[in-house]
Amino acid sequence: MREASEDGQAPAANGAGTAAAHAQQVLGVRLKALRLARRLSLRDLAEATGTSASFISQLERGLTGASTASLNQMASALGVSVAMLFEESATQNHGVLRRSERPSLPPSDGCRKMLLSRPPLSDMEVYVGEFDIGGSTGSALYTHGDAQEMLIVLRGVVEVSLGDARHVLEEGDSIEYATSTPHRSENIGSGRAEVMWIIAPPTSARAELDQYKPWKPLAAR
Repeated sequence: MREASEDGQAPAANGAGTAAAHAQQVLGVRLKALRLARRLSLRDLAEATGTSASFISQLERGLTGASTASLNQMASALGVSVAMLFEESATQNHGVLRRSERPSLPPSDGCRKMLLSRPPLSDMEVYVGEFDIGGSTGSALYTHGDAQEMLIVLRGVVEVSLGDARHVLEEGDSIEYATSTPHRSENIGSGRAEVMWIIAPPTSARAELDQYKPWKPLAAR
């Protein structure tokens, strides 16, 4: 008689096929990589998903399977989609990304945000923002996850708000802060501004990244 795993998922029967066994191995490798990238211990992830450290350890070693409910909880805790837990291509080199091919969001509030990191994300995510004169990330301060973020001014003069504090940064200046700190960026210079955001570990879910599409520049440089 087969014994069920801790979360109620029974081990695969003999002859279930190599595909299922391979998927289980991929899940284990991806789960461990994502957990370590987010600096979570086995106990941290177990507490976030209502399981145990021993169960997470078995999953990472490919010794057991997981129910759909457990997979959803793990994906949510890691900030990814369930599909990303099974993606083998996550560690592949995606090659060169041309400036003209950068995926971006539609311009909003005089700002266009472009994604430089190719999904699926692992250790960090990187964006570039182009601001019209007076453009900003929005009228309100915002937060996202609990990671470290660095903003680097590539061109122009940008005011970065962190809570009640205001910091004026010029070309070449940078600032680092927690993504859980309410923040906002605005171009206060007399010309177009450009910044880069580096976030580690990633805070964006796959659904958010999928919104980035090829868009035309705001205006000719």
